Amino acid sequence: MRKFIFNGAIVSAIFGGLGVLQTTRKGPRDWRLILMWVSWGASLAIAIGTVIEQANDANEIEE
Repeated sequence: MRKFIFNGAIVSAIFGGLGVLQTTRKGPRDWRLILMWVSWGASLAIAIGTVIEQANDANEIEE
């Protein structure tokens, strides 16, 4: 679990999500808001995939 919490990509995606959340609360609700959420979801998925891939590579090196 620590590998997710301390990874820079995950932290960046979380802060990006906070920005999107604040825009959702205060900004206009139009098609751009949907694109912002889709973009944030994609960046979060990429960050999680990167952490998992790095963990698998580290396990292969140990074996």
